[in-house]
Amino acid sequence: MAGKSKVGVVGFGAYIPRARIDIGKIAHFWGQDGRVVKESLLVEEKAVCSFSEDSVTMAVEASKITLLRSGVDKGKIGAVFMGSESHPYAVNPSSTKVASLLGLDGDLFASDLEFACKAGTAAIQIVASLILSGKTDYGLAIGADRAQAKPGDALEYTTASAAASFVLGKFPREFLAEIIDFCSVASDTPDFWRRQEAKYPSHGGRFTGKHAYFEHTMRATKRLFKKTGTKPADFDHVVFHMPNGKFPRSVGQALGFNPSQLKLGLAATQIGNSYSACSLLGLCFVLEKAKAGEKILLVSYGSGAGSDAFYLKTYPTLLKKRRVGKRLKNFLEDRREIDYLEYLKMMGEVGRFE
Repeated sequence: MAGKSKVGVVGFGAYIPRARIDIGKIAHFWGQDGRVVKESLLVEEKAVCSFSEDSVTMAVEASKITLLRSGVDKGKIGAVFMGSESHPYAVNPSSTKVASLLGLDGDLFASDLEFACKAGTAAIQIVASLILSGKTDYGLAIGADRAQAKPGDALEYTTASAAASFVLGKFPREFLAEIIDFCSVASDTPDFWRRQEAKYPSHGGRFTGKHAYFEHTMRATKRLFKKTGTKPADFDHVVFHMPNGKFPRSVGQALGFNPSQLKLGLAATQIGNSYSACSLLGLCFVLEKAKAGEKILLVSYGSGAGSDAFYLKTYPTLLKKRRVGKRLKNFLEDRREIDYLEYLKMMGEVGRFE
């Protein structure tokens, strides 16, 4: 993409449910030491969908903020792509529902995406490519999930709910951040899966670490370094996918980044792993604090397995536009603590332990 037409972020937004559960409460229910679990995962609590929320409703709420910040006429949005592991319907698209509820009905490229936790960044790549090819001037890319885990499984400590979205456009539209380049890696690495009729996902335990998350995240990052002629010291902020708070710190250290570069984007500590929204939410956290002219590395990871890596640069317009709409600090403050029983009810699990 370097030296070619420019594409960038012209609006961004996120939504985090009010309900939160301290993961120590989950640990206590299953006879575990909550303090040990927190120290192991580096996660304090996670966001939980209410009874009336799902990936579509969260995507709509996040995208309302995104569209408001972008200032783009709704009639000019020519693409809506939504990534999620928890689409409400197996057959019946989420993207068209979101578009309709936002008032974007019309001539649209629209589709749902699935690739575990990197489906949201895949949406960004598709929308960016449509813009660069001249097929549309603006598009909406979304990552939203109501992540699920079997009660008692290790995943239950971190699976969370949230949504993040971005309106992308082409230069000379005022960018909040330019997408300078991106790349991907993928392989058939079955570290995490759920068959068609299965209620809960399964995973390969420790195999999901070294051979899956770390292998693909590092490959994608190194490929982007080579493609763009960059190195760790060139970036002000770094966001990796956050299955917990420990993995992104570890992969960052292994690649040569320092803790200060990761600090702003570590959303999982307070929110948990919101799957398709996770790395995008981390990017939103960075964009709400970054200065103009700063460089950002974003690397997602999706089980199955693959990673998308992005090189972004912030523009002065970001400092003004991010004041519009509800900010992430408001979502973090507007919270309601729940206990484990209420959590099970909200997730539809009470009386259905399998």
